[in-house]
Amino acid sequence: MDQAPFALTGGLVVHPLQPQVLYAAPGKEPVAVLPATELGGPTWVPVVQASPGWDRVLLPSRPNRATGWIYTGGTERSRLQIRRSSYLIRIQIGARKLSVDDGGRSLGTWTVAVGAAGTPTPAGRTFLLALLAPPRPTYSPLILPLGLHSNALSTFGGGPGTVGLHGWPDPSVFGHAISNGCVRVPAAALHLLSGIPLGTLVLITR
Repeated sequence: MDQAPFALTGGLVVHPLQPQVLYAAPGKEPVAVLPATELGGPTWVPVVQASPGWDRVLLPSRPNRATGWIYTGGTERSRLQIRRSSYLIRIQIGARKLSVDDGGRSLGTWTVAVGAAGTPTPAGRTFLLALLAPPRPTYSPLILPLGLHSNALSTFGGGPGTVGLHGWPDPSVFGHAISNGCVRVPAAALHLLSGIPLGTLVLITR
């Protein structure tokens, strides 16, 4: 489990070019496999801790805050892409605010809608998991799932209860706790978010 759920990272993100075994700790037993793709796109996950030859990453799975270690030594390094994202997305649940920074420079702050009392938006650090463009959009032209799941809903819309960022056609919802856990954002924020690299850290606070 993520032991520092509100800490920033150094911005490193990792993409497995093929499925990678995840370990409980460096040199310990394997516990899962990180797929090369998620939701039709490449899997990028943030590094939250590093040790020689190993990277600990956040996972897009239940329970929230799940982590695993990837071996990055020897020939395994050739099976990974590693880059750095300079972006940081912050969501303040109580203030109903979303902000985006790039290398410490603010790109904007918006009033958003967050989860209702019965279906709250989970707090903690997570990441941009995917960018989806529904062929026949209803409430949003783009949806950005996070590596995070609702603690109140085990499933939603046929999926596993994934929490995401998306637009909303009625701007009167912004500033309210009204959603099933997702964060509804204005069009300008959605446009900016759609250009941010997958794996970028999203820090959600109360």
